[in-house]
Amino acid sequence: MATLTKLASIPVESVKGLSGRRGAALRKAGIETVSDLLHHVPRRYIDRSRVEPIGSLGVGEEITVIVRVASISTRRPRRGLTITEARVSDGTGSLKVVWFNQAFRERQLTVGAEVALSGKIERFRGSPQMSSPDVDVLSSDSEALTTGRIVPIHGAVGDAGVGHMRRAVHNALTRSRPIPDPVPPEIVKRNGLIDRDTAFGEIHFPEDPAQTGPARQRLVFDELFRLEIALAVNKRRREAEERGISHTFAGPLTDRFVAGLPYSLTGAQARVLDEISADLALDRPMHRLLQGEVGSGKTVVAVLTLLAGIQGGHQGAAMAPTEVLAGQHFLGISDLLAQAGLGPPPGSPMGMDSLFDDPHHVRVALLTGSQVATNFTAGAKRGEVLGWIASGDIDLVVGTHALIQEGVHFRQLAVAVVDEQHRFGALQRVALKEKATDVDPDVLIMTATPIPRTLSMTLYGDLDVSQIDELPPGRMAIDTRWVSRSGEAAAWDEVRAQVAQGHQAFVVCPLVEDSEKLEVASATGEFERLSEVFGDLRLGLIHGQLSAADKAAVMGAFRAGDIDVLVATTVIEVGIDVPNATVIVVEDADRFGLSQLHQLRGRVGRGAAGGVCILIGDPTTPEGERRLEAMTATGDGFALADIDLELRGQGTVFGSRQSGKADLRLANIVKDFETLVRARDEAFTLVASDPHLDRYPELREEVGAMMGDEVDWLFVS
Repeated sequence: MATLTKLASIPVESVKGLSGRRGAALRKAGIETVSDLLHHVPRRYIDRSRVEPIGSLGVGEEITVIVRVASISTRRPRRGLTITEARVSDGTGSLKVVWFNQAFRERQLTVGAEVALSGKIERFRGSPQMSSPDVDVLSSDSEALTTGRIVPIHGAVGDAGVGHMRRAVHNALTRSRPIPDPVPPEIVKRNGLIDRDTAFGEIHFPEDPAQTGPARQRLVFDELFRLEIALAVNKRRREAEERGISHTFAGPLTDRFVAGLPYSLTGAQARVLDEISADLALDRPMHRLLQGEVGSGKTVVAVLTLLAGIQGGHQGAAMAPTEVLAGQHFLGISDLLAQAGLGPPPGSPMGMDSLFDDPHHVRVALLTGSQVATNFTAGAKRGEVLGWIASGDIDLVVGTHALIQEGVHFRQLAVAVVDEQHRFGALQRVALKEKATDVDPDVLIMTATPIPRTLSMTLYGDLDVSQIDELPPGRMAIDTRWVSRSGEAAAWDEVRAQVAQGHQAFVVCPLVEDSEKLEVASATGEFERLSEVFGDLRLGLIHGQLSAADKAAVMGAFRAGDIDVLVATTVIEVGIDVPNATVIVVEDADRFGLSQLHQLRGRVGRGAAGGVCILIGDPTTPEGERRLEAMTATGDGFALADIDLELRGQGTVFGSRQSGKADLRLANIVKDFETLVRARDEAFTLVASDPHLDRYPELREEVGAMMGDEVDWLFVS
């Protein structure tokens, strides 16, 4: 008998048949321990009692046969074509099997091997034949695990084939059982789950196909329950241990800022600000995720959050992932403050204003790897700005990861905003928090990339979540069109028409330079081509390989209206705000993800004139076609995020937060959403009554052992 905690400490090489190269291949695939091996569940099952004998096969049927390979060979009738033919039999008859351009089948299927072939029966020259069936090698000799039973098909890993994996799992399972269950029995009963030991036995070697469903449900619940336990413990620990500052949201700066806005706050903005205000009033730090569509007004909410701390005599910081975005935030925030009468006059003397002065001047600095600027004096030196930040003479610092570099010191950082958080790792956010002195700052994490509820419950389950789900009045829907490459002339006609009306355009390409491997448009090559297409227009070029100074110069010229058409890579994906840009053309759009396409579309339509997004693409896959269809069908970013997750799969879930760990092994957060909700409710309820899991030490140990470094990551997030 062994707990999962113990099995997570036993190396996979200790299992018979998995030493040497096989063990190395498994480790490379993330199967490092016996626990990992037991979570390598079959990808499908073959019920040998229902397998059709060759002698009774009918033409046109989709069937599975269990056969032995009698012969196999490959020929090459012409260049670019290989034909692999095998003769197989099962005692009731023989069958010819053919694969086209799959020469590896000859290496895979040795004479005498027992295999399962799944496909459609055809008749060729009067004899039954299978063309390109799916293949599972069951064994190279007779074995009890494939005779007279439901045969599990475990995915092969490197040199460890299907048969090797099946025997290894059986060996490990036999030596480990019974596997104890640390989940409270009332939770197991309340959720209608079978016991854990039974689940492992029946997921790997069921006696009836109906057993696999409840077995998988139990193991999926356990996996999600462990994750949500870690999130809940982290949230409770943070609330109990961190010490923050109680802020009064209403005050001279926030009131004046709202009064100076040329429009009224939307209902969604007001609701989110109420949630943030309640957080700021507490003496523990805020940890809130703010989601909002492109153009929904997140920046105004962020500035008000920062001002709530500044008006109490503290400092604020806003961190963005790129210099382009940080520079834009600096300009945008400075402009908003100036409109409200809160910006200091150019060249104003240094020295803190009194909060009782009318108005208090909010001093803002930009700090990136290559740029330094302030909203009150031109030509400030980096050393001067660092000194003003340390003395508290600068109220708000906007920057990139340069904010967390050695040498940057705050007098008292009280509020931090992290924009487009998915571009940062957890440790970078922690480093920003550590710039505070004797208190933990309030943290607002923002994203314009909509996160499906399934992901927000797993990736950000330890954060409070707010959502701005309303666009400002007058914001028009963006007219989105999809054209093929042969119809691209319509896109260029639209660009000319928009420029003729005094507007500007983006053209986005997926690569910087031409690639012989990918026949897609590149920014440099397309810039040259479009310079001829738009001979009478002013074109600019921006991409990630330009220096920071060159990028800033290009964006400055575009904002100033000195460039009509900006050819770019996805460096303009996030945060670029040029209200006069009304049309964006995305080339080879089927090669972009849905979230990225939605972000790019959000670069236009930010002014009174509305916007047009034209997607040029000839999809070669059903997924690519569905992405473009979805883009033309809806402008709802959250609906698109759900479709994107469905199309891409969950991918490396934890990688989105840069933990560097593997994805969920069994759970699919889309298909298992109901289980995720139940696991979360149970986990948070349990931790609320027992924050340190003192009553369940075995469960606490299992969470730590099974999640490994991920627990450390969650605890510093």
